Amino acid sequence: MAYQLYRNTTLGNSLQESLDELIQTQQITPQLALQVLLQFDKAINTALANRVRNRVNFRGSLNTYRFCDNVWTFVLNDVEFREVTDLVKVDKVKIFSVWGSGYGTPCILLIGGNVV
Repeated sequence: MAYQLYRNTTLGNSLQESLDELIQTQQITPQLALQVLLQFDKAINTALANRVRNRVNFRGSLNTYRFCDNVWTFVLNDVEFREVTDLVKVDKVKIFSVWGSGYGTPCILLIGGNVV
């Protein structure tokens, strides 16, 4: 599931570690922990869709692209990211755009290369 990408953030990892500890001490069941993680996924997607107002523009050369199993993958070379006055240059970026089921909007994950 695409919306589980946010579980690899610091907040997501901390939540998983806490839930694992609660399961090990038998304070909650694994089923309850799964329900908490699913609620976390929904809350993160809702917050990103409704609360984030920053915009970043980027420009680069398209190396490759493909569409498979509802996932778009783009590889860009020599990418520049701009946010108002900030500029970051990266040699290669891979972008995944996954249609998150039940959310009505795509989830996008950027994986960067080396910052120039």
